[in-house]
Amino acid sequence: MTAPAATTPAPPTVPPKRPRRRISLRAGLILLVVFVVGISLLLTDLLINQFVGDNILAEQERKGQTLAQIVAQEERVIEGLQQGDVDTIQAYAERVRETSGVLFVVVMDMNSTRFSHPTVELIGETFVGGDEGPALRGETYSSQAEGTLTVSLRSFAPIYAPTGEQIGAVSVGDSMEFIEEQLTANHLIILTSSLVGLAVGITGAVLIASYVRRILHGQEPRDIARTFEERNRMLESVREGIIAVDHAGTITLVNEAARTLFTRAGIDAEPVGMKAVDLLPETGLFRVIETGEAELDQEMQLNQLTLLINRVPLVLGNEIVGAISTFRDKTEVNALAEQLTGVKLYSEALRAQSHEMKNKLHVITGMLHNESYEELRDYVSELTKLEQPNGEVGLQAFKDPVLVGFMHGKYSYMREKQVDFHVRCETEIPIPKDRALNHAFITIAGNLIDNAAEAVYNQEVRSVSTLVSHKNRELMIQISDNGPGLSDEVQERLFEKGFSTKGADRGYGMHLVLSTIQALGGTITIDTSRGRGTTMTATIPYEEEDEA
Repeated sequence: MTAPAATTPAPPTVPPKRPRRRISLRAGLILLVVFVVGISLLLTDLLINQFVGDNILAEQERKGQTLAQIVAQEERVIEGLQQGDVDTIQAYAERVRETSGVLFVVVMDMNSTRFSHPTVELIGETFVGGDEGPALRGETYSSQAEGTLTVSLRSFAPIYAPTGEQIGAVSVGDSMEFIEEQLTANHLIILTSSLVGLAVGITGAVLIASYVRRILHGQEPRDIARTFEERNRMLESVREGIIAVDHAGTITLVNEAARTLFTRAGIDAEPVGMKAVDLLPETGLFRVIETGEAELDQEMQLNQLTLLINRVPLVLGNEIVGAISTFRDKTEVNALAEQLTGVKLYSEALRAQSHEMKNKLHVITGMLHNESYEELRDYVSELTKLEQPNGEVGLQAFKDPVLVGFMHGKYSYMREKQVDFHVRCETEIPIPKDRALNHAFITIAGNLIDNAAEAVYNQEVRSVSTLVSHKNRELMIQISDNGPGLSDEVQERLFEKGFSTKGADRGYGMHLVLSTIQALGGTITIDTSRGRGTTMTATIPYEEEDEA
């Protein structure tokens, strides 16, 4: 018989932990203030109550001892003890008792026999309490004891005869119940003051908590911390440099991208805490604070870097509290523009080729419909020859895809304009080390090719050729056309901004060509003659990417 398989007991189910309830900032502030005020008032109440109680008791002792000494020095008391005159001593003692408001004034001889007492029947009897001994030995002091009346605070003073011999003592007593009533009354005053202080503290705590919550827009500290962390992560994740300043122009925030740009520009100082004008003299942030107007897409030179910068005022309510600036290296923006330009030109080339191919397919469809097979064979052979014209073979020398796309676009553009366009490269054209040179090549070659196409527009045979070569770290771009050539007047004003022979709103292309070449430290020459065309040759420094 097969034994039953052992079963593994299921693990005990562990209940999920409940999330800890977090106390709110408002409640925390109220509890903290109430706790601090409560502890402070409690300690104050205890200390003051103890201090006041001790003071009241000490004051009663001083009062009793003083009164006892006054009675002990009274001549009627001294003579009464010497002569045994109880009536005189009793009358005087009662008058003092009633006047001072004490419980009793007792005069006794050296045998502790009373000569005065509030209760007349007790006169002549022995003093009760057992604390009179030191007084009969010449000491002045106070003590607490229970006598015939009640528990009292007693003050003693010795009585001396004129000869200096001690003949008795005086005891002045006050009820401890009366003293405790005084202590209780003072304690109630202190307790009332403490409760009023606690109420004021609670009210203040509620007001402070409400004020703090209002200025924090109802957010809890953990929410503020999370928001602050998210803001920092966002600032560090963007590629643009960001600087913020306060109303005085002092830098309060700099993200990592900005620090990287500063390092590239040779600025190693810690920006936060510095005046913006000291770190970046051309920043313009203080101007934005004064005017309250944003400045967008401005250029700023930072040592060897050219930055594209935006400046915006920070407004809180109706008050300008600072300004923020975002900026980026212009060369990076140019690189993006070049890539977009290459894609755009390449798409234009594809569009032109697609349009041409559609027309050719219509021709082929018509020939098939008419069964003109011989003509169709000749037409297809001709198309095959045109698909690899001489001009496009030269594009293989360009290693940068941006420049290839640009030249493809120009080739398609010239074919649409029915211009015989040739591109020839004497050498391989490498990828430039500085990608900004792509933008310069597109600006120079694009404008020169467009001008050449317009120059041959009215010619019976339209021809434009481009020659490109790279030697000795220089790039040569030569554009030739078979147009009518340039007159002396046109040559003199050719690069003048706004000058054009083609109508209004023209004349900026050649000015841009010259500006670009001069900025790179290059040269441009013109070889033209009437009726034989024009050749323009531009030379710019051009260092290849992998060159040491």
